[in-house]
Amino acid sequence: MKNLRNGEFFGQTNETLNFDGLTITDTEYTHSFVDWHYHQNPYFTFLLQGNMTEGNKKETYDCSAGTLLYHHWEDAHYNIKPDIFTRGFHIEITEKWFENFQLSKDNIEGSFNIKNPDLKLLTHKIFKETKLNDHSFELTINQLLLDIFSQLSNQKDNSQKKPIWVKQIDEILHENFTEKLSLTELSKTLNIHPMHLSRDFQKYFRCNLGEYVRKLKVEKSLKLLNQYESLSELALECGFSDQSHFIRCFKENIGITPLKYRKILK
Repeated sequence: MKNLRNGEFFGQTNETLNFDGLTITDTEYTHSFVDWHYHQNPYFTFLLQGNMTEGNKKETYDCSAGTLLYHHWEDAHYNIKPDIFTRGFHIEITEKWFENFQLSKDNIEGSFNIKNPDLKLLTHKIFKETKLNDHSFELTINQLLLDIFSQLSNQKDNSQKKPIWVKQIDEILHENFTEKLSLTELSKTLNIHPMHLSRDFQKYFRCNLGEYVRKLKVEKSLKLLNQYESLSELALECGFSDQSHFIRCFKENIGITPLKYRKILK
């Protein structure tokens, strides 16, 4: 089984950044099939464009644009790619980085698909920072990455303590975020008091219900940004009331406007 060293990925890597024990790559996937392999270091894969299938020892994922995967060090997996342009953004983390920030690289284990919209938006911010050539981009990326690991650790610690409604409402919101949602109806569906839902939602999701729904809408817009010329049509497709509301929410979550981010993606 092939062991890929630091910064090594299958395909054509168009850009590589190395700093503070991190290796960040922007890679076009060119192989229709990549056999079982593993990587020297833990890393995140963020699919910017295209589609692929990834399998590990436990699960198989159908990955479209916007998919965020975490792979632990030396965790074996394989990939299948259809005949379309597919591009991935990787954040590879060496042991030096974990030591610098006094974290254990074994605190997060295995390979898994991250569906939390907040973590995906943080990864979009990291991607944006790599393209802006700002003097403080290294500081910002480290801060964003620490936030991601903090949330992943909290999710792991709380996974056994969460009431059943937390998973249920997350599924409901992911499936229905473009529709008009009611706190009363959500409470009835989950069979919990509206005050209890409103109070405890922030405890488990680190934001209120409205903010979480807006994050899901912005996340969807990022997947479709290159498919829509019209921002007003994109806004409606993602459940925003109008274009100005969409642009405002996008900038709040990503830090720049949709048009500026579209230029970065290209």
